[in-house]
Amino acid sequence: MRCCVRSSGALSPALLRQVVSNSGCWGAVPGRHVLWLSPRNLGTAGEPHVTPLPSQARVVICGGGIVGTSVAYHLAKLGWTEIVLLEQGRLGAGTTRLCAGIISVAKSISIESKMADYSNSLYERLEEETGVKTGYVKTGSLCLAQNQDRFLSLKRLASRLKVLGITCNVIKPKEVARLHPLVNIHDLAGALHLPGDAMVSPPDVNHALAVAAASHGVQIHERTTVNHVLVDQGCVTAVETDRGPIDCQYFINCAGQWAYELGQASEVKISVPLHGCEHFYLLTKPLQQPLPASTPVVMDMDGRIYVRAWHGGVLSGGFEKNPKPIFTEGRNQLEIQNMQEDWDHFEPMLSALLRRMPSLESCEIQQLVNCPESFTPDMRCLMGETPGVSGYFVLAGMNSSAGKYLAEWMTFGYPSGNVWPLEIKRFGNLQSSRTFLRHRVMEVMPLLYELKVPRWDFQTGRQLRTSPLYDRLDTQGARWMEKHGFERAKYFVPHGKDLLALDQSKTFYKPDWFDIVGSEVKCCKEAVCIIDMSSFTKFELSSTGDQALELLQLLCSNDLDVPVGSIVHTGMLNERGGYENDCSVVRISKNSFFIISPTDQQVHCWAWIKKHMPNDPHLHLEDVSWKYTALNLIGPRAMDVLSELSYVSMTPEHFPSLFCKEMSVGYANGIRVMSMTHTGEPGFMLYVPIEYALHVYNEVMSVGQKYGIRNAGYYALRSLRIEKFFAFWGQDLDTFTTPLECGREFRVKFDKDTNFIGREALLRQRQEGVPRRFIMLVLEDHDTELDLWPWWGEPVYRNGELVGVTTSSAFSYTLERHVCLGFVSPPGAPGAPAVVTPDFITRGDYEVDIAGQRYPAKAKLYPFSSLFTQQRRRKDDMELSNFQGK
Repeated sequence: MRCCVRSSGALSPALLRQVVSNSGCWGAVPGRHVLWLSPRNLGTAGEPHVTPLPSQARVVICGGGIVGTSVAYHLAKLGWTEIVLLEQGRLGAGTTRLCAGIISVAKSISIESKMADYSNSLYERLEEETGVKTGYVKTGSLCLAQNQDRFLSLKRLASRLKVLGITCNVIKPKEVARLHPLVNIHDLAGALHLPGDAMVSPPDVNHALAVAAASHGVQIHERTTVNHVLVDQGCVTAVETDRGPIDCQYFINCAGQWAYELGQASEVKISVPLHGCEHFYLLTKPLQQPLPASTPVVMDMDGRIYVRAWHGGVLSGGFEKNPKPIFTEGRNQLEIQNMQEDWDHFEPMLSALLRRMPSLESCEIQQLVNCPESFTPDMRCLMGETPGVSGYFVLAGMNSSAGKYLAEWMTFGYPSGNVWPLEIKRFGNLQSSRTFLRHRVMEVMPLLYELKVPRWDFQTGRQLRTSPLYDRLDTQGARWMEKHGFERAKYFVPHGKDLLALDQSKTFYKPDWFDIVGSEVKCCKEAVCIIDMSSFTKFELSSTGDQALELLQLLCSNDLDVPVGSIVHTGMLNERGGYENDCSVVRISKNSFFIISPTDQQVHCWAWIKKHMPNDPHLHLEDVSWKYTALNLIGPRAMDVLSELSYVSMTPEHFPSLFCKEMSVGYANGIRVMSMTHTGEPGFMLYVPIEYALHVYNEVMSVGQKYGIRNAGYYALRSLRIEKFFAFWGQDLDTFTTPLECGREFRVKFDKDTNFIGREALLRQRQEGVPRRFIMLVLEDHDTELDLWPWWGEPVYRNGELVGVTTSSAFSYTLERHVCLGFVSPPGAPGAPAVVTPDFITRGDYEVDIAGQRYPAKAKLYPFSSLFTQQRRRKDDMELSNFQGK
């Protein structure tokens, strides 16, 4: 390759504008500057006219990139008025003007694929709607695989995309060569062809969205800096800018690269955990035979590069193994313009490009672009209302048009798709450390193209939150995973096993920890195991009168007016009847309740309760997650261990199911002992004040030796709960799932004295029937040793017709088969909702698609009775359906 830009310094803004305008891809549209409702005219001679800011608005959006204009456009389309969009510089002059412009559905999670698919259709029609050219070209894309593991991951992606109705084809290398003549196919195992993928000019799309938004009454003001957001009593009241204040009800942080700083600059600090990295891509001059604009985009993830056509030449960038994080001290547009070229840093990606397209060796390089790209701690965007301030919304960490979903959220209370994987409440303040973000972003950026096999874990930001038993468990062979910043044991490696080999044995097939987890499950069923579950979210709600009970009766579908000491499994539902939280509530005293929720629900659950909590000084909510170590003692000999340590009979006659007693265990007082295990197996949960944690653990392990006690981890817990047909929030349950759909109607008390949120929706659903149903699928004719394993997200077919998808999966060591949990729904007539019937579940021939291969499965609405032959089944502790009695 010959390079015509060899300067080590950054290109001047003037030269960059010249390159951009000549490209025909990101170039300014003639006359564009006169279309903005702008305080300062773009590009006119002389002193620009300044349009005054309005004194008040309903919504203020900060950020004039493609994300901000998309939100403004979609809010306006939904009928919102008094919308003001503020941009500190020029519209689209931030990272939007430097985006590669590739619209692809090849995403790691379904909601991101849905968003990309919607963006594709929106951008295709936007030019017709606005009259503004967007540079939209439907090119299709090719995801290449250099090895069989990558090819398997692409096959799994293809199966998932078909569930969404997105066309895709798994193809051979020869077909790749036919679709893209420049691609060297000699080392390819195959590829995934996505014919609907496209390219756009991001600045032109941004311009079109802004024009459309302005035509619906949105006011757009450039060169206006938001200094901070004013908050009163937990609600947004106004925005302070360098040109004066604007009173408003809603504020949306779409500041992209500077969203973190803007959140920290607010009157009440808002955590927006993202961090910038330098991102490089190469532009060439037109090839000797110019590359048509319709040439498919190439994503060579094993080579860590992407390539698209660009003005007769190519644009090629990538996600290197050694990214360069940047700090953004203040929100200064010049920071982007002054970023330096780094040819040495780009060299591995240039080499990968020439290996994949050798004919480019003779082409001439026009420019190496270095631009900032912001990333979140888990590679997914941030969206939604912040937990601390009502009316403060965020959409950042992405470059696609998710504005539709945020606009729906603000209009209807929640978007049309399950966005929990993207919701800002999945993070807490602990992920907002600048040092943490800087280190994590150096791992996250390479992971975008890394081969991610099931059960992979982040390596940075570890040991951030740990149980008091962490060191003790670590010395006993614990292998760790992280959840919401908390270290949790996956399994325990027996003495003499190769720890390094186990850590590196990541595969789509049978994993090397299979036998280890199997022995832990066996011990849970036949003897006794202890699992440290301290990561669980724990709240205490108390009041001087009945206020705490009244609040929980409103929030919970089950009846909380139970005797002191009772444990109630319940959902906290939204108005649609979907789960906002799935929890266990213990009535500690007449006016005090102990709430136990999933680990990653800590911020979300807190925000949900506070949102509905009256402003009453006699009602108090406290997060006590850090106060208690939670030990799960599972197995038929658990009662023997506790009996010896407490000198109290732990038999069901003396300690009934779903009951809590405060007891002494060993020398420690005040231990909350609960007769439940979250697995359906017999046993107890011990909530131990942290100062007693090590003592209680040591005593349990010492006394338990005679009963065969051992440590166990979350992989064993997962196997136990899935074979018992237990649904977990965040995996099987979400805000769109109702108790009736997952067989939990017995946890809904329609006849309790008080109303609860979601009751009307559930009554309607009970009368009309459920449109989908949570089922268990046991794989048949599946070889655990040789066949690919199901993990989650596999399509489910009934009589050859697509009817659903799996949500979680595990190997059942009891059945010696794989068990999948998931939802199925019958395909109905157009416009008529279909209703699940018992015959639909029990009389169909089911198959589970694993990377394109279908395996027959037996569908069940309840656990297999053989699973419970060795122990007494406790009805209230089982998450079974009463579907049979309907």
